[in-house]
Amino acid sequence: MSENYLYETDVIVIGAGNAGMCAALSAKENGADVIVLEKAPKKERGGNSAFSAGTMRFAYNGIEDLLNAVPNLTKEEMANSDFGTYTTEQFLDDITRVTQSRTEMSLANILVRESLNAMVWLRSKKIRFVPIYGRQAFKVNGKFTFWGGLAIEVVGGGPKLIETLHKTAEEEGVKILYDAEATSILHNDDTICGVELKIKGKTVRIKSKAVVLASGGFQANTEMRTRYLGAGWELAKVRGTRYNTGEGIQMALAVGARSYGHWSGCHAVSWDYSAPEFGDLAIGDGFQKHSYPFGIMVNATGQRFVDEGEDFRNYTYAKYGRVILEQPGQFAWQIFDQKVVHLLRDEYRIKHVTKVKAKTIEKLAQKLDGVDSAEFLEYIKRYNEAVRLEVPFNPNIKDGRGTVGLEVPKTNWANTIDEGPFEAYKVTSGITFTYGGVRINEKSEVINTFEKPISGLFAAGELVGGLFYFNYPGGSGLTAGSVFGRIAGENAAKFAIARMEEVTV
Repeated sequence: MSENYLYETDVIVIGAGNAGMCAALSAKENGADVIVLEKAPKKERGGNSAFSAGTMRFAYNGIEDLLNAVPNLTKEEMANSDFGTYTTEQFLDDITRVTQSRTEMSLANILVRESLNAMVWLRSKKIRFVPIYGRQAFKVNGKFTFWGGLAIEVVGGGPKLIETLHKTAEEEGVKILYDAEATSILHNDDTICGVELKIKGKTVRIKSKAVVLASGGFQANTEMRTRYLGAGWELAKVRGTRYNTGEGIQMALAVGARSYGHWSGCHAVSWDYSAPEFGDLAIGDGFQKHSYPFGIMVNATGQRFVDEGEDFRNYTYAKYGRVILEQPGQFAWQIFDQKVVHLLRDEYRIKHVTKVKAKTIEKLAQKLDGVDSAEFLEYIKRYNEAVRLEVPFNPNIKDGRGTVGLEVPKTNWANTIDEGPFEAYKVTSGITFTYGGVRINEKSEVINTFEKPISGLFAAGELVGGLFYFNYPGGSGLTAGSVFGRIAGENAAKFAIARMEEVTV
């Protein structure tokens, strides 16, 4: 080992979330020595992945495919559940549709094609999955029916995903450095040769033959968020880690990477109004409020401003955070009556929630902080009159139970707001991750401004641009991190081994 370097290794992975750990595990199983750099201290490790619910979207043709990912499904679960199918064609159609056909099709095709394989591979790394009862399937006529292309989540959610990936990596000989902030990528002419970093404030260097960037987007960087997403985004809450501040993207651009993707776009959701500035691992994703399709959302004027029933939640929640941020005061109230309260997700029942409750709609109106109560009551009257009561309500399908004659229609799951006690939850915008980043090819190699791979530099996860625009199919992020992390790690290992062979010849 040279005196000028703290360590020498084959592959350095920057970032210890889902994408980074998948890259590290993949590189290790393909014969490389691996060091992972985690900017956060150990207790806050894992990036945004640690804050997620662990939901993963993947293509499956029926119960046989599901059993490859979840072999411990019981006979009772299979008998009482309609998992349906979610084909590669449906998955690709969903990505294309919600991104308004702007997704990079080469990446989207890889994500879809490799999604089930990634789930099976994760199982080999000791990750376990279970069906998402209650949030993605409601019991109707004695049977759970899954909807929206989502059926499976990680046991224990994001925290358990990260814990297990780290434990497996350590068992397999991957070295992980905490409080290790990468500051620049070292290169010799056109080839990557290591990373400069700070470990607990001390500047050091690590030599390597390849580098995988997996350090997330820039959503926790107020300056970058406002510069690229636009005015007002400095007011958004950050759903996840405080450590995703864009340095990985900046380091890649500094060595010639091509910026790519929807730089003014992001994943942002309905988030509790009183949540802290950054995510709290003790609460996790509990600050989110995603049962709005079964109620209504009103702004300070007392009016609805989005079609809550436009589509299943997993196809709208990631774009409605932006709309909420655009409302007066950057807030909204979600309103529910007793007909649907039993359908609310678990996050509505946590202690840390901005909630009001009243026996009558008039009393509720007085408790909606910041809302014009008179306008609200007038709107509720018009809304109730507009609901198509002749259409049956069914939470498991797009039931067509909508409204007639309103400026902002509700397309599905419309119910009159008239059965107390009434509940209301105040929300603002919570940003999850940004869509702009660097361009990669089918090998997860980072592409430069001349459309050529940067030798020895790979990327995966949220800092990859081009996959998501405007919107996002729920559960795609973790799957994309696993798919491209695995590809990046494999190809980084092959690149590193090839470089070793060149030296020894």
